[in-house]
Amino acid sequence: MTSPFIEEMIEMTSNMYRLGWDERNGGNISYMLDEEEVKEYLDIHCVLRRIPIGFYAPTLIGKYFIVTGTGKYFRNVKRDPETNLGLFRIAQDGTTAELLWGYRDGGRFTSELPAHLMSHMARLEVDPENRIVMHTHPTYTLAMNYVHELSDRSFTHSLWEMCTECIVVFPEGVGVLPWMLCGNNTIGEATAEKMKEFRTVIWGMHGIYAAGKTPDEAFGLVETVEKAAQIYMLTAHLPRVNTIKDEEMVILAESFGVNYRKDFLNL
Repeated sequence: MTSPFIEEMIEMTSNMYRLGWDERNGGNISYMLDEEEVKEYLDIHCVLRRIPIGFYAPTLIGKYFIVTGTGKYFRNVKRDPETNLGLFRIAQDGTTAELLWGYRDGGRFTSELPAHLMSHMARLEVDPENRIVMHTHPTYTLAMNYVHELSDRSFTHSLWEMCTECIVVFPEGVGVLPWMLCGNNTIGEATAEKMKEFRTVIWGMHGIYAAGKTPDEAFGLVETVEKAAQIYMLTAHLPRVNTIKDEEMVILAESFGVNYRKDFLNL
């Protein structure tokens, strides 16, 4: 099957692998699709198999998702999308995925699907147009986790200081979680709780979750956080001569008309 949404998944996974963010089988993406766009390419009544999702997702019943597979490498998606991706619908019981395409080798969705779907549920309450959740391991963001306080306010403030665009791109800041065991409902619930406030959530010593209306929005959030973290890590050991002052961040945010977290500034 060839479709625009599969091409978007190929482009996202290829770029994330190229940037070194998703080593081996690291990282995962879930993309919510409209039934009408799925019907153009698939028989939505032909269910290949049913897979438990591991929790009850009542607000996602009937929703369609294309999701990277567990144990799959991003670098292989372009070569064999039907094995490395799967497209499914959340069944009427709210606990089952009805596979319509993909996972051709008998595989299944990422083990972090609960965190993805819980994040979708949380973001849809805030923004009904949200469609993408991506998880990745950007190098400098990870490095920054080891030398910086892991709190929403402190981490956000340091990122905002690194690039002029940061407070404009993620004016709500970033959420930060401590290290937690991945692939279970506990970290999914904690991530979803943060997603009520933030489109971007740092998993301490692990990676980053980002959500958005489009692949570009979610990818752009990760890119911007990673660039800021890179600048932080390149300069953290040096005496700081200049910085973006909090008063200047206010000018920036208000000039671009974004709703920023005033409580994250030292004014």
